[in-house]
Amino acid sequence: MKAMAYVSITPLDKGESVSQYVSKAVKVIKESGLEWQLTPMGTIVAGETTKEVLNVINDAVEALEDCNRISISIKIDYRKNREGKLTDKVDSVMKKL
Repeated sequence: MKAMAYVSITPLDKGESVSQYVSKAVKVIKESGLEWQLTPMGTIVAGETTKEVLNVINDAVEALEDCNRISISIKIDYRKNREGKLTDKVDSVMKKL
């Protein structure tokens, strides 16, 4: 894993509770084969390249075809010479506590 993205995909035209729509996007991410982790505020997706990760995010957005307006927030961390798992960063901080 060299590229990691934190993404929040939220429809703006579907009322207050949007979990049924968010779950459609998360399903695409889950089925992509990339490493991922759901959080209360978004989803983390990890892959070998930013292109790979961004393509999965794009597919997740496109899965919400029944939404007219979607808010998408993305934060990307790319580290060229890094291998590891999604949990490595958290484990590193927890060991220091």
